Amino acid sequence: MKFLLAYTVTVLVAIPFGAIPAILAGVLVSIFAYCETKNLLMLASIALSFFGVIYLPLAALSLIPIYTYSEDEKFVQFTTLISAIAVSFILFPVIYLFIRAPPWGFPEEMITTLFTSIIAATAATLIGLFLAIPLGYLLARKDFPGKEAMSGIIDIPIVIPHTVAGIVLLLVFGTSGIIGAPLDSIGLRFYYAMPGIIIAMLFVSIPFLINQIREGIEKVDERYELVAMNLGASRARAFFTVLLPLIKRNVLSGSINAWARAMSEFGAVIMIAFYPMIAPTYIYFLFTNYGLNATLPATSFLLMVTLLIFVILRSVFGRVKYAGD
Repeated sequence: MKFLLAYTVTVLVAIPFGAIPAILAGVLVSIFAYCETKNLLMLASIALSFFGVIYLPLAALSLIPIYTYSEDEKFVQFTTLISAIAVSFILFPVIYLFIRAPPWGFPEEMITTLFTSIIAATAATLIGLFLAIPLGYLLARKDFPGKEAMSGIIDIPIVIPHTVAGIVLLLVFGTSGIIGAPLDSIGLRFYYAMPGIIIAMLFVSIPFLINQIREGIEKVDERYELVAMNLGASRARAFFTVLLPLIKRNVLSGSINAWARAMSEFGAVIMIAFYPMIAPTYIYFLFTNYGLNATLPATSFLLMVTLLIFVILRSVFGRVKYAGD
C-alpha cells in the first residue's frame, strides 16, 4: 500500500490529541484503506479504533488490519512504522502549536523583526554564494596539501556550539575586536548592528553552501570543461557556461538550506547583535519578559511564514535536476 506511511502518521499524530481525534483518524484511515484496496477486512480497523475510548494509545490498533493485509514485505512494514514514529515526533509539536496558538494575534513588532531576519538571511546567503562557489570548486577539482584539513575547518561552524561561535565573532568583530575596531572607526559597526547579524548568520550557514556546491562539482565529469577549453574557452568561461548550469540545483539547494539555517539562527546572533532584533531574538525577548503564553502567537506566526517560504522554494526549485542526474 503506497499510502501506508501517511496512514500511520495520521493515526499516531491524532492519538495525543485525545480519544475523539484518535478514533476519527482511525475511522477515516480505515475508509481510505478500504477504498484503496477494496478489502473488507480493512473495515475491521474501524472497530479497533474505538479501543481508544478505553485507553488512548489503543487507538493505534486500527492500523493492525492495514499492516496485516498490506502488500508490502514485513521488513518494509517495520521500517514504515519506525519512519512514521520519527515523522510524528516532528509533526505533532508543530500541529499542536498551531492548535494551541493559531498564527494570528501576534504583536506588531513581529513583522519588523521578521523582515529583519529575511533581509539579513538573504544577505548572508548571497555573500555565502560569492565565497562558497570558488571554494567549492577548488575543493572539488584540485588536490593540494592540507585539503582534508580545510574540509574539516569548513565544518567547524556546524560542530561548535553557536553561543561559542557568537563569542568568537564578538572577539573579532566587536567594537574592540581586531577587525571590528578599525572598521568601527570608519563607521562600519558590527556590534548591535545589522552587519553583525549578517556575519553571525553567514558564519553558521556557509558550510551548507560549500559542501553542497562541492558535492555537485564532484559529480560532474571534468572532461566537459576540458572539451570546452579545447574548443577555445578559458577555464573561467568553461566554468560559467558549462559547469555552473550543470550544478544549478546544487547551488539552489545549498542556498535554500543556508537561508533556512540563517533564518533560524539565535545563539551566534544574540551574542553579537541583540539589536536590531531578528524574529528568534524577539521570541526569546517575549519569553524571558512575559512568559510562555506571550510567545505562542509570535512563534506560530514565524513557523507558518518560514514553512510557507521553505515549501514554496522547494517546490519551485524541485524540478531542477541535480548534477549527475
